[in-house]
Amino acid sequence: METNQQEHVHLLIIGSGPAGYTAAIYAARANLKPVLYQGIQPGGQLTITTEVENYPGYPEGVQGPEMMVDFEKQATRMGADIRFGLATSVDFSSKPYKVTIDESKVMTADAIIIATGASAKWLGMPSEQRLNGSGVSACAVCDGFFFRGKEVAIVGAGDTAAEEALYLSKMCSNVHMIVRRHEMRASKVMQDRVLKTSNIIVYWNTETQEVLGENKVEAVKLLNTAKNEETTVPVSAFFVAIGHQPNSAIFKDYLELDEQDYIKTVPGSSRTNLEGIFACGDVQDKIYRQAVTAAGSGCMAALDAERYLSAQGI
Repeated sequence: METNQQEHVHLLIIGSGPAGYTAAIYAARANLKPVLYQGIQPGGQLTITTEVENYPGYPEGVQGPEMMVDFEKQATRMGADIRFGLATSVDFSSKPYKVTIDESKVMTADAIIIATGASAKWLGMPSEQRLNGSGVSACAVCDGFFFRGKEVAIVGAGDTAAEEALYLSKMCSNVHMIVRRHEMRASKVMQDRVLKTSNIIVYWNTETQEVLGENKVEAVKLLNTAKNEETTVPVSAFFVAIGHQPNSAIFKDYLELDEQDYIKTVPGSSRTNLEGIFACGDVQDKIYRQAVTAAGSGCMAALDAERYLSAQGI
């Protein structure tokens, strides 16, 4: 789409989860006058989370969407310019770097912080989305605590699924682990740990047909593809651990990505392979993926950007 809309800013922040908002808070306090575009899901993955009990400073816990409203209000109070809009393409071939918003407005910036996050991969069942936040979750570390002493199911066969199954096994009565093939993709050591854990029950050659329950998860309907047998397992939660997809596609022509498309950053910093472009939060973190670590990396990105702009005399 042709347009003459163009605006230049010192610091542009793309994305609005804990990482983006924290970067905005720090950058605004440093008088960098950051402009933040919220993206397709303002507030990020936390807006589809219900209770958050593991973020410091909320002794009674907090609803995910409410916490992100708090973050946004704080960033706005500090002076960040927060806007609706989705970054749809970029041109990092020369400075100032260009980012197109909603395929129409071109933003140029002296420095850019990327906080576009990652999206959980889902199986694609209607019941999975309907009960998301009511027993269906893509994060066992975030939500397992709510199902202490209960029967839960987890689907997946990689290291993350194995790790989350082991985590759940410490607090849930039984963990029903659903594996699509006759073997796991997880590393040998993780497989061994899973198979040696007495309250993890592995269902081989099994696909999830439906998550059952009206207002909350009550059971999961499974199909053993080798025997063509259906079974229904009563559970209180259904965890999906089939991976995350970092929201990095529009940057791939310019930034170094790893084999899973996470943006590579210099260890101990938020710096990417292009000077003046920084990445924070889940778009560059495939290990921790927590709100508190995302916020911490957003702080790092703002401090890195401030030092970069200062060195440039901007």
